[in-house]
Amino acid sequence: METGKPGPGGKLLEVTGLGIAYKVRRKSVAAVRGVSFAIDRGETFGLVGESGCGKSTVAYGVMGFLPRGARAQGRVLLGGRDMLALSPGELRQAWGRDVAMVYQDPMGALNPSLNILEQLAEVLVQKRDIARKRCRGICADLLGQVNIPDPGQILSRYPHQLSGGMKQRVCIAMALAAEPRLLVMDEPTTALDVTTASQVLDLLPSLRQKYDLSVLYISHDLGVVARVCDRVGVMYAGNLVEEAPVRELFRRPRHPYTRGLLECLPRPGETKDNHSLAALPGQVGDPSEIQGPCAFAPRCRFARTDGCARETALLSSRQGQGLEPPSERAEGHKAACDSLGWPEPAGQAAGEGPGAPSPGPGSPRGTLLLEAVDLKAHYQVAKGLWSGRQTLRAVDGVSFRLAAGETLAIVGESGCGKSSLARTVVGLQRETGGRLAFGGHRIGRETARGQKSLASLMSMVFQNPDSTLNPKHRVSYAISRPLRLNFGLSGRELRKATLEYLGMVRLGPNYAQRYPRELSGGEKQRVAIARALAGQPSLVVCDEPTSALDVSVQAAIIRLLLEIQGRLGLSFLFISHDLSVVRYFSDQVAVMYLGSFCETGSTAEVFSGPAHPYTRALWSAMSSPDPEAERHPTALPGSPPSLASPPAGCRFHTRCPSLLGPICLERRPPAVRLSDSHTVHCHRYQPPQGMQP
Repeated sequence: METGKPGPGGKLLEVTGLGIAYKVRRKSVAAVRGVSFAIDRGETFGLVGESGCGKSTVAYGVMGFLPRGARAQGRVLLGGRDMLALSPGELRQAWGRDVAMVYQDPMGALNPSLNILEQLAEVLVQKRDIARKRCRGICADLLGQVNIPDPGQILSRYPHQLSGGMKQRVCIAMALAAEPRLLVMDEPTTALDVTTASQVLDLLPSLRQKYDLSVLYISHDLGVVARVCDRVGVMYAGNLVEEAPVRELFRRPRHPYTRGLLECLPRPGETKDNHSLAALPGQVGDPSEIQGPCAFAPRCRFARTDGCARETALLSSRQGQGLEPPSERAEGHKAACDSLGWPEPAGQAAGEGPGAPSPGPGSPRGTLLLEAVDLKAHYQVAKGLWSGRQTLRAVDGVSFRLAAGETLAIVGESGCGKSSLARTVVGLQRETGGRLAFGGHRIGRETARGQKSLASLMSMVFQNPDSTLNPKHRVSYAISRPLRLNFGLSGRELRKATLEYLGMVRLGPNYAQRYPRELSGGEKQRVAIARALAGQPSLVVCDEPTSALDVSVQAAIIRLLLEIQGRLGLSFLFISHDLSVVRYFSDQVAVMYLGSFCETGSTAEVFSGPAHPYTRALWSAMSSPDPEAERHPTALPGSPPSLASPPAGCRFHTRCPSLLGPICLERRPPAVRLSDSHTVHCHRYQPPQGMQP
């Protein structure tokens, strides 16, 4: 089979009127509705939108990889060949040679029973007819091209022996092994921390040039899209509602949905004290229940009562399949909306409204609530099947203070000990050293008696509500349980209190009788927050509560947490790898590396003047929703060492771009106070006598 070549006009991919429907319960549900776009040679085209908008379905349509029972219409021309018209045998030949895909979860794409060499070699043998004995050198070269250090050693490893970032880079190498023309990337960095995601994204420009690649990049992270894409298409409820060059889209979004998404993002300089995030009302509707030609009308602040849907229908029928260009637009900017150019509705502009609410009843703001002094949490883990056990130093000498009504954010790469610290604070994991005090009372293993009463004053919101909500119980059970256990409520009082906490997270009484499977991701997280509040805690520990959510749901959850904090005077210990959210939401920030803090301080000080080399590297890796923002990322070599065997001296010295010398390798750095609220652990700020930095 001949490898696809670009079609007329330099276009490699042309999607025209793509519609995909699934058969669900004896009826056909349209997941994608008349989508049209094109991708030129060497271009990266982004598809953005909330979960359930049809982005991944479009990707599978481009691949020609649709499940049994799906019906597709329209055309998907890849190098002039219609992927929807190919036979199963022709598709198998096209996959890898013409188009390849990188998935969100690399563990789902890698075979755990084969080492990396065997998996890469299989692609070379099957797709390029290369003799197996020649594969090792080619595979090592592929790993080198995706910036994996020591490729020869990595080839002999199995997927479980690699970090998340390495696994994702192996998947990219595997996708490139057959030298495809089009690379489809479906949320490839969503599950990665900020530095690892930055390293993966930095690969794209060189790979595009080397392989003459076109890329279809699917994401709900608008900062990433602004960073890597040339043009962007915005999807809503199966429709492509706007398409534009990336700079034009971020500078002048035309469709109300695009504007709403961008307004959900915290931008540099915006904090909870000076700006209120806008949040799109409602959620993406069920495709089977969409009525009228404009699916976004029920959530649109520009929707008109005098025929908005009727005019949109006329535009759609006059245009056929595709987008209606506005009368005044930049070249290549199209939007499917008849309200373009309308003035902002009064009182609904983005960012309008108060910032952070003032503290409510409870401990006065500023009163010390939680204090950790040299806190340690070590535990034993197995080295291997027959290799005995080893000590994991998950939290190793951490100190901090959290006042009532304030938020302390903990940031750092995956595996640095953030979640272990959170679990130690709430008592899910025992501390092995140091001191932990809550409200002036020591807590932990030495105060097991009375721990139950203190534990009721702390609660936790986890990253994935699916794993914390019992699928067999209704929402009312999840919220009422702490009310029964902590306060002895029952009967009418219990039902009344349950509905009050549902209302506190903006869910109606009808949600009480629903099961978790009947809720969206954002609704499940709201239920998890309501359950955490039902114990009437003074401290809520949030472990990545918004990382798996769309930007619209994320904005709604952040607004909700701020409102509740102001009303009840709660304190938050907030763990996240989304630094823009941390900058907006927190009062203090602590940067964690290999179980220890390397820098702590007020959010304003640490973000405006990061002192530690690790903090500067994290900050430089942040993506901004501005395609024109200057970026100078600091590349950190390798991955963090194991918590079981941290380096001597400064733990960051194995990756530090500002290494001083032997002192960094031999002595742990002292805590240096840069101001009353800003501390850094680095030899550069307090060199020994006689030594100059």
